[in-house]
Amino acid sequence: MDKIATIGLDIAKQVFQVHGADAQGATLFNRKLRRSEVRPFFEKLSPCTVAMEACGSAHYWGREISALGHEVRILPAQYVKPFVTRGKTDAADAIAISQAVKRPDIRSVPVKTAEQQAATMVLRTRTFFVRQRANAINALRGFMAEFGLVADRGIANFGKLVTALPERADARIPPAARMMLDEILAEIETLTARIQRIEEQIAAHAKEDEDIRRLTAVPGIGTLTASAFQAHVPDPGSFKSARHFSAWLGLTPKQNSSGEKSRSGRISRMGNGELRSLLYIGAMGVLSAARRFGTRSAWLRRLMDRRPLRVVAVALANKTARVVWALLVKGGTYRAPAELAGK
Repeated sequence: MDKIATIGLDIAKQVFQVHGADAQGATLFNRKLRRSEVRPFFEKLSPCTVAMEACGSAHYWGREISALGHEVRILPAQYVKPFVTRGKTDAADAIAISQAVKRPDIRSVPVKTAEQQAATMVLRTRTFFVRQRANAINALRGFMAEFGLVADRGIANFGKLVTALPERADARIPPAARMMLDEILAEIETLTARIQRIEEQIAAHAKEDEDIRRLTAVPGIGTLTASAFQAHVPDPGSFKSARHFSAWLGLTPKQNSSGEKSRSGRISRMGNGELRSLLYIGAMGVLSAARRFGTRSAWLRRLMDRRPLRVVAVALANKTARVVWALLVKGGTYRAPAELAGK
């Protein structure tokens, strides 16, 4: 068999597809492997480049295969799709991965360590519980409204919602309905306790991490946002500049240009949606404080005077992302605009 240069690995739960090609791109094999056969298969091969699409188990297999001496590259799925010639099969996907990895302009995703994956799991579990709690509160509000008991929306008004519940002996709510409302209340209390434990764990880790402490000095970035950056962006130096980083987060407008005409649309919403959401929420908090108490930033004042609030929030989130990149890559500490003006 000719020497294998690249392998496209289509990951699945039980049946994997591997496509091998030589240095000229000619197909050497395209076969299926059971899950138990994957590691023994790569153990027998000489070191080569193994490419796979980014997915839930890609980092696990990336660590397993790279430990055998192979170079592993994880490619974003949207970069692989254009190379699928016809139809949707595992064999065609493996060929597309093998072809895409040969393109020098396609960037790969760094393989995460188990600790880095655990850090992202902590944040995603918190998000999962927060979403479940919101669903439970909405269910409680809807059921209570059927009996004429209402309160303002939002987690901040949850206490008022509970206060609106009458005593158990009140005849307005049948015993069966009251039992269900108590079950939902117990679920909300359980979820709140879980969220609090996770947040305490995040806060304890943040106190010991120098990068997180430096990031929290930036307006609009709290402990949760700083921890999310550290977990989801293990290697910020892989981005050429701060603009590339903010573009990866999807905080730059879509381009629709042809010839000498350049048109900018809405933000692209590419990259990590969780980071983008946290930056936007933080920016809205900064703008809310600026509208109430003013701001020292002349740039922000001019922008607030001539653009809508949400547009300003996206612009501020974009600028915050670039500041984060500079702090993580170049080091140093954040200095407020007023301090910069005085130097």
